[in-house]
This record gives sequence, structure tokens and C-alpha cells, in this order.
Amino acid sequence: MKFAGGVVTGVLGTVLVGGAGWWLVGAKSNDPAKSAPPPVPATINKPFKEDQAATIVLTAEAEARLAIKTEPVERKSVPRARTFGGEVMVPTGRSVVVSAPLAGTLRPVAGVNVAAGTTVKPGQALFQLLPLLDPVGRANLTASRVEAEGLVLNAVEQLKAANITLERAKKVLDGGAGRQRDVDDAQAGVELAKKVLEAATARRDLLKKVTGDAESGTAAAIPVESPQAGLLRVVSALPGQTVPAGAALFEVMDLSTVWVRIPIYVGDAGEVDAARPAQVGPLTARIGNAGRAAMPVPAPPAATPLSGTVDLIYELDNRETKYRPGERLGAVLPLKDPAESLVIPWSAVLFDIHGGAWVYERTGERTYSRRRVAVRHVIDSAAVLDSGPPPGALIVTVGAAELFGTDTGFSK
Repeated sequence: MKFAGGVVTGVLGTVLVGGAGWWLVGAKSNDPAKSAPPPVPATINKPFKEDQAATIVLTAEAEARLAIKTEPVERKSVPRARTFGGEVMVPTGRSVVVSAPLAGTLRPVAGVNVAAGTTVKPGQALFQLLPLLDPVGRANLTASRVEAEGLVLNAVEQLKAANITLERAKKVLDGGAGRQRDVDDAQAGVELAKKVLEAATARRDLLKKVTGDAESGTAAAIPVESPQAGLLRVVSALPGQTVPAGAALFEVMDLSTVWVRIPIYVGDAGEVDAARPAQVGPLTARIGNAGRAAMPVPAPPAATPLSGTVDLIYELDNRETKYRPGERLGAVLPLKDPAESLVIPWSAVLFDIHGGAWVYERTGERTYSRRRVAVRHVIDSAAVLDSGPPPGALIVTVGAAELFGTDTGFSK
């Protein structure tokens, strides 16, 4: 009985194990999701890899005929720059409004056409002003003369104060505690005070002459002259008109030099080296080919709260009258702290039809492989890269176009 029971028990265990295995196999085969792996959505026969771009192997004769030259990739410190937009404006103090010194009638000057846009010379007479010699006019002349004397004295004191400020700024700078900008501001204040004194003196002398003529019973026509060379911007009176004292007659502006106002976002203002010149050109200006150099000037500080910008002012030579007030320009400003970057000769860079930039690296004897590069900007004859071959790699600088033609099938 024990033997029979053991046989029965063994047979029963075998049946249970077999049934469990059958159930697992059946359950796995009945699950359609696990029956087979999903199909591949796409197949690439020859995937492109940047490190496996086209490689050209030249014969010794071909390499000698092409006279290929190479230069190593360098990592060095290069000056940084950034492009901003700017606006041309008339410099402060270069636009002067000329007014009638006293009441009178305007008379034309022979051979002079007073019209907006006309070029005038300093001291050129544009009108003749015939004073009104009635009792009221004589009283006004006397009052104007007294006022002119006071303006001259005031201008003299302002010039003295400006000179004192300039000398103080120079002493502080020489002592090592000042800034060159403070000296420049003080110098600009002195120049402005001199201009004010010259204008006040000329008006006083003119009124002296006219007052003397009026007291003697005669009246001579007073020439109204242009105070500076430039263009007539606005003409507010014409010959034959009777104008009161102080009436604006014309405005003349000097455009031999212009200012370029460059608004800069306050977050970027700290990176700009405002003490160095800017490169100014058309709106399409780029680093390395912007155009003319513009020098920074100590202009009054200004900002625009709505746009969150501060203004930098640069002076630009405009003797050819190339730039006009209000014209938009592109300006390349130097940045502080030069950074190290990959640098290669600009002649080594080639572009495909899709705009991709490439160079050819010498990877072996008479063997050249095409490598992709990302050009950040160009300075003179050097291309500054964001990415490219490592430093020390030999890059083709002469013969790269011929290699590219062979690579793309345009030449053999």
C-alpha cells in the first residue's frame, strides 16, 4: 500500500505540473499584445554622421597642383562686440535759431536766396533789418541795450565758473580720484559758455550801434547774419515783413558732425565698453564690416523708462553730408572682457546651398575630411567659431573651394 500510494502521489504531481505548464504556455500564446514586437516606424539605410562626412584622398600630383595650404585651429582671446540700432541727431548746440534783435522791417540782400535747405557761411548776411524809430521803438532800443549789457556780464561770470570747474576736475583726475568723463563734461561746459558769451557780445555791440544812430536821428539797416556755417533748417520770415523784437527769423544747423543716439537695454548696458569707439553703418551692419568709426562724446545722460533703455551718444564725421537727422543706422559696440574662442582664417570657410558652414580638415597624408562649423562673427580676416574642429587641427585655407567642388561633384 505504501508503494502504491507513492506511485499514485508521483503520478498526481506529474499531472499537476504538466497542467500548470500547459496553462502558462496557453495563456502566453493567447495574449496578442505580447505575441510579436511592434514594427519599426522608420528605416535609415545610411544615417549621416558629422564625424563621417565626405573624405577626399588626393594623389601627390593633385595635391601639388592645387598648392593646398593649411593652418591650425587656434583658441585665443578675441574682442567681443554686439550690434544695436541707432538714430542720427543734430548735436546739442549745433542748431541755432536767429531772432530779430529789435522791431523793424526786413529787406532782402542782393544775390541771397533765403530758403530751407540753402547752404550758408558764417557771418553771411541773409536779411537787412530796418529799425522802427518811433518813441516806443527808441525806448525798446534803450531797454534792449541795457538787457544786452546784463547778458554779457552774466555770460562772463558763467565762463569763469566753467573754467573753475574744469580746473578742479583736472586736479582731481591728476590726484587719482577723478574720472576722465568729469573732465570732458567740464570742458564741454567751458566751450558752451564761450559760445554764449560770443553771442551776447555780438548782440550788445549791435544794439550799441543802432542806439547811437537812433539818438542822432538816423537809422541804418542792420544786417542779420548767420552765426555759423550750415544749412537753413527753417525760415520763419520773408523780406517785406515787419517783425517784432525777438521774433524768430530762421534756424541754421551745422551737420559737419552728427551724433548717433544708441538706445541700449539696461540689462546689456553693463557689458558695453562705452569708452571705446563704435562702428557705424547701415541697418545691415555686421561685426567686422560695419563702416565708419564713431567716437563717444560726453553728452547729458538720458534714458527711456517705457522701453527700459539708456542712451549712448557717439559723434560721427559728416562733412560729406552722408547722414541725415532722424536716419536709422546699425552700430557695432565693443563689449568688455574678451572671451576665448575658436579662431580660423575666414578664407577656410565654405557654405553649401542650405547655408551650412564647412571647413576641410587634414586627417592624414593627402587626406581631407569635411567638418561642419558654426561661425559666430567675422573680425577682419578671422572667423570666430561657436563650434568646430578642436584646437590644433589643420584646416585648409588655400584650395578649400576646389576640394568642395570635387566633394559635391561640380569638378573632378
